[in-house]
Amino acid sequence: MANWLKSPPPSVLHQRIIGKLHLLLAPYFGQRGELFVSPLDVTFGKLTVVQPDLLYVAKEHKGIVKKTRIDGPPTLAIEVISPASRRKDSIQKMQIYLRAGVAHYWLVDPDRRTLTCFVLENGSYKAVVLARDSEVAEHPHFPGLKLPLAKLWQHS
Repeated sequence: MANWLKSPPPSVLHQRIIGKLHLLLAPYFGQRGELFVSPLDVTFGKLTVVQPDLLYVAKEHKGIVKKTRIDGPPTLAIEVISPASRRKDSIQKMQIYLRAGVAHYWLVDPDRRTLTCFVLENGSYKAVVLARDSEVAEHPHFPGLKLPLAKLWQHS
């Protein structure tokens, strides 16, 4: 039996943030691989299935993109935190992604208006970006990517 981390349905705010993130990130990541929006299963082995809110697979790892799922660690997994998912996203899913070898894990928190970007280094996640409110997030591993957080919180 597979391990599923099932959640209540997302809120309108949650879906708005995901849509805005996709629009902001697609021009950058779309040239370097594929950016996907949930729901899409990501499988790690035979027993673990997750559905990140957004995920990016770099061109050099496109072999993990199958017909109905992503079979292996994406380059980047992004979770938008909801009040009901805070513990799951920031602890449980983070540990799953860490064990699976997902190189980049981002947490977007609409309530706190923050973006935290983690990078897998020496077997653990290290926070390399912590941006809030109207700051423009720039990630050291993705040169030229600028993410103006104010655009995420508009109309929310």
